[in-house]
Amino acid sequence: MDIKEKITDAFENAGKALRPGEVAELAGLDKKEVEKAIKKMKDEGSLYSPKRCFYDLKK
Repeated sequence: MDIKEKITDAFENAGKALRPGEVAELAGLDKKEVEKAIKKMKDEGSLYSPKRCFYDLKK
């Protein structure tokens, strides 16, 4: 399972918008790696930011 899949699973399990630190905690990953992956996923269009510093899966 790669980092994007772990991040996606963390969002699906939480069912709400999360901060990168919360995603890192839920997925058991390093916060800096999660921040990089979230930025990339946001640029790809699989995540969006409903409010500052929070991210969620695009439905």
